[in-house]
Amino acid sequence: MDEGTTYVGLDVHKRTIAVAVRFPDGGFDERTIPHEKRAVNRLVRKWKREAPGSIRCAYEAGPCGYGLQRDLAEQGLDCQVIAPSLIPRKPGERIKTDRRDARKLAELLEGGLLTEVHPPTEEDEAVRDLCRAREDAKEDEVRARHRLGKFLLRRGLRWGKKNWTVAHRQWLRGLRLEHPADQAIFEAYCIALDQATERVRLIELAMTDWAVQEPYATPVSWLRCFHGIDTVTAMTLVTELHDFRRFRRPRELMSYLGLIPSEHSSGGHTQRGGITKTGNGHARRVLIECAWHYRHPAKVSRALQKRRAGQPARVIAIADKAHRRLSGRYRRMTSRGKEHNKVVVAIARELVGFLWATLTVEERVAQV
Repeated sequence: MDEGTTYVGLDVHKRTIAVAVRFPDGGFDERTIPHEKRAVNRLVRKWKREAPGSIRCAYEAGPCGYGLQRDLAEQGLDCQVIAPSLIPRKPGERIKTDRRDARKLAELLEGGLLTEVHPPTEEDEAVRDLCRAREDAKEDEVRARHRLGKFLLRRGLRWGKKNWTVAHRQWLRGLRLEHPADQAIFEAYCIALDQATERVRLIELAMTDWAVQEPYATPVSWLRCFHGIDTVTAMTLVTELHDFRRFRRPRELMSYLGLIPSEHSSGGHTQRGGITKTGNGHARRVLIECAWHYRHPAKVSRALQKRRAGQPARVIAIADKAHRRLSGRYRRMTSRGKEHNKVVVAIARELVGFLWATLTVEERVAQV
């Protein structure tokens, strides 16, 4: 451990930052400053004057984002953004304040007990938030559909076939309710649904525009070679994970996505439970959705053939191997009586390994 390193813990909030500085001699300097760039810069200049050696900072990932990390990095400071769920906590600790949180971060940073979050670039963060905005818009669309459908159900109006097809929408457009209040409610729900659907469409168009630009074009086109993955899913995975090569092994990526079983073992007793569900929930959700496609027999549709046109043969070979293996595994596991949702999670976990192999193939070929 570097004896000349100064460790700084930052408890960041919307308006204030609680600061705890641990100097190499063991002393602490604690204060609270406004969450303003001018106040932060003034404090950084003070640290550089007083610190005998290097300075390392840390704060928890949260709603304030990565702006502070980028500001400190511009001034030459090593600043880590920490995963809050992985910060060690004492079971008997019952007092929590900003000052204590900042001091604890500085002490844990000095001990090397914190897990860093990979910070995206400003462009990566913007495109990632575009993909998350699509998720929000899709959720609003589903809610609007439910409200409209349940309202009609309460009025005794039922569509006897599959909902939200062209025929169903034509039926909705032709509906006229007897009571004026009911008609007003119906029209309001239809307007809300149309607005939500249009939002989804516009965001997906923007995602498609970004998907053909580098650095997204190559990984997105490779991921689209897989069964069940198209532009929206591929863009979500690429923007949420940034760079697959930062994971040295596929199991590291599986663990990061929370797809590995939890475990509570002691002595000779081993007990495993459900998946950990840690890490990036957005990427985990789309992977689970993709895994459902592998319940079908392995065959290449016309749409998949079109997506694979012009792509590298080695990428298509990995995608075909995944298709055959995962669809076969789904049938074998379900035939043994395994519950379908558990089977799909197992398929998603193994699919992660194939995706990792696809997007790190260039690096591994170069090493050979």
